[in-house]
Amino acid sequence: MWEAKVVLLDEPTAALGVQQTKQVLELVLRLKHQGLGVILISHNLANVFEVADRIIVMRLGRRVGTFNRTESSEQAVVGAITGAEFGKFKPQE
Repeated sequence: MWEAKVVLLDEPTAALGVQQTKQVLELVLRLKHQGLGVILISHNLANVFEVADRIIVMRLGRRVGTFNRTESSEQAVVGAITGAEFGKFKPQE
C-alpha cells in the first residue's frame, strides 16, 4: 500500500472549503512531483486545469475527448462534457 505508483482521487474537494481545497491541490502537485501518477476525478474545471497535465472526458462510459491542459481551453472541455461539441469528438476505444 505504501509503495503505490498511482493515486486515485474521486471528487476529493467536493465538500471542502477554499483553504482545504487548496491543501488538496497542493498535495496532488506534491505527489505528481514525487513521480506518482495521480488520477483526479472532478467536475471542478478550475481545479482540474490547475493541476492536470492531461484531461480525459468520459461520456456514457466512453472516452469522448483527450486534452492536453496547456493546449486546450475550458470551453473545449465543457463542449465535450456537455455534448455540445460531440460531433467533433469520436468515442475512442
